[in-house]
Amino acid sequence: QVQLTESGGGSVQAGGSLRLSCVISGLTYRPYCMGWFRQAPGKWREGVATVDSNGITTSDPSVRGRFVISRDNDKNMLYLDMNNLKPEDSGMYYCARDWSRACAMETQRTGAGMTAWGKGTLVTVSS
Repeated sequence: QVQLTESGGGSVQAGGSLRLSCVISGLTYRPYCMGWFRQAPGKWREGVATVDSNGITTSDPSVRGRFVISRDNDKNMLYLDMNNLKPEDSGMYYCARDWSRACAMETQRTGAGMTAWGKGTLVTVSS
């Protein structure tokens, strides 16, 4: 089975930056839709950004212009570069993979339909 492992989370002051990484291991790896999702305590899981098999990206309006998602298929890696972090960005960040080449709208918004998930990496942004 495919396995995803996130890293790069931590504590940062507002306005700071972090780079999250996700390594995808397993013989079933395919360059399909992948994304980053986050969940804060007491909140629903929400989509942060996705990238499809062609490298086309989407991002939630709340992070647009601040976060950049990218993938390196040769290294089986997924990245999320987060800049100008705000306290409301705090939460557990998960990387996930879908079987579809394209990222469906609901998948972009919530991660619904993703077939493999990492265990998450915690991001805490202080004022």
